[in-house]
Amino acid sequence: MTTNSKKQVTLFDALLCVGFLVTILVTCLVFLRKYEISAHIPLIVGAIFTASIAIFKLGFTWKELEDGILSTINTTMQAILILLIVGMLIGTWILGGVVPSMIYWGLNILSPGIFLVATTLICAIVSISTGSSWTTAGTIGIALLGIGNALGIPTNIIAGAIISGAYFGDKMSPLSDTTNLAPAMAGTTLFEHIKHMLYTTVPALLISLVLYGIIGMKYAGNQIDTTQINQIQTALLNNYHTLSPLLLLVPVAVIVLVIFKVPAIPALIGGALLGGVIAVAFQGSSMADVFLAAKGGYVSSTGMDFVDQLLTRGGLDSMLGTVSLMLCALTVGGILEKTGMLEVIAKAILSVAKGTFGLIAATIFTCIGTNVAVADQYLAIVIPGSMYKDAFIKQGLSPKNLSRALEDSGTVTSALIPWNTCGAYMSATLGVGSFAFLPYAFFNLLCPLISLFFGATGLTIEKLSDEEKLRLENVA
Repeated sequence: MTTNSKKQVTLFDALLCVGFLVTILVTCLVFLRKYEISAHIPLIVGAIFTASIAIFKLGFTWKELEDGILSTINTTMQAILILLIVGMLIGTWILGGVVPSMIYWGLNILSPGIFLVATTLICAIVSISTGSSWTTAGTIGIALLGIGNALGIPTNIIAGAIISGAYFGDKMSPLSDTTNLAPAMAGTTLFEHIKHMLYTTVPALLISLVLYGIIGMKYAGNQIDTTQINQIQTALLNNYHTLSPLLLLVPVAVIVLVIFKVPAIPALIGGALLGGVIAVAFQGSSMADVFLAAKGGYVSSTGMDFVDQLLTRGGLDSMLGTVSLMLCALTVGGILEKTGMLEVIAKAILSVAKGTFGLIAATIFTCIGTNVAVADQYLAIVIPGSMYKDAFIKQGLSPKNLSRALEDSGTVTSALIPWNTCGAYMSATLGVGSFAFLPYAFFNLLCPLISLFFGATGLTIEKLSDEEKLRLENVA
């Protein structure tokens, strides 16, 4: 284990390790689903297998692999901190009556027929204002989930609509990390990137709205059970001193902070603190109640099962399982990246990718594959972006085509993979399994398909002039 000589990683080595990882995950999560096995241990087993190949066959030392693991985890520490803070925020917002107020007043406004369309648009507006799909799902998404349940719409469909709207903004907002990362990796500018994404993003959103409208029609014909809605509202009123619309200013304040470019972590901490202040000032809670809700979550005891299930959530502790899942996924991802196995697979794909469609398809499937194998959307943009940047230039394609393909696949598909950091977060925050909401996350499914369509037809694909190509080749 201390040898300095290393063998060159082969395509067989890479496919063996990735294939083993995917096989054990699919076996445990799909075929053995009845045993409710989580992805944690399969990921660790995959990491052990990959590390064994790296050490005993390729000549890596454990110290080198450990450095790779820690480096990969370090890139996602901000996401882990945000996850924990959102847990605290949810706890204090429920204790303070913020989330119940959203549910109470939302039940007076939204109807089943328009609910899914309205949910998608509301989440799209919030996420494009904040640049964060996570913040959107963890705040307004929680409230919309409760309202939709009360209207008789299945939770997995509501979660799909929330995620579709949330990722529209995550993909298009100039405040989003991924929206800035993709053009940086591709070698284009932020606003050129955003403008070029309109060609795939707007059709994906419009088609999604049509599909949600069609699904909503199924529920529009049903009579709203006003008795149940009245019972829910009464239970909420009986459990809180006040559910004033003024409490809705708390999420508005968080959104305003992010719009004014306050970093996500301070903004969310501010939101959690505001929730605590509101709980003391409006609900008569003690400071001990606030600390307990922030740490262990809120436990509802209204006596109405639906309301209690909806509001018993949040707290830093509720996110620890998700954080451990992320750490397990990032461990195997760090080993795959450190050993160069993902790079070898990408090069093999590039060797058979011919023409514009082949290159765009290679980028999209590599991003999706990286999301599956490495379990992190940032690496799903960084690794394929660095691998295919020169290839796009040699093909005479503008870098904005690459940056768009990176976001059309790397960003949006991350939420659909249970062991991915984004998929784990969405599942934990919304309380819905990734495979349950996947068929209804229409926007996330459509973006890569539309991008592939444009790659095949040549529509919206921008070419480089001879001068631009020569300049970029010299820079590269």
